[in-house]
Amino acid sequence: MTRILMTSLLMTAIAVGSILPSNAFAADAEAGKAKFLALCISCHGESGKGDGPTGLALAAAGQPAPRDFTIGEFVLDPDKDGTKGSDSDLKAVITKGAMAFGGSPLMAPVAGLTDADLDNMVAFIRSLKQ
Repeated sequence: MTRILMTSLLMTAIAVGSILPSNAFAADAEAGKAKFLALCISCHGESGKGDGPTGLALAAAGQPAPRDFTIGEFVLDPDKDGTKGSDSDLKAVITKGAMAFGGSPLMAPVAGLTDADLDNMVAFIRSLKQ
């Protein structure tokens, strides 16, 4: 009887856990914003429109403007899965730079980010789409 009860409780917990959203594994866009503001603001701007001071100077000098994240369109597919701008694509561009995948050499790689940092930054970048 105890075994049947324990099995029932376990199955119920699994079923409820699969229905309810889990915040334990969700990325933290606010933490991603903090990293973005520390690392990306000079080119992409505070709102992610590609209008940071360095980004504006590059555009004025005839260089490609930084990506406008509010549009939410991406052109690189580093993981070659046929979907441009997937989470893994964004993480690869952040950590290896865009030039590694045929993009702008001005998007330099960012070193020292944890997997959680990358997840959080991608969540924040995605939140910018209007």
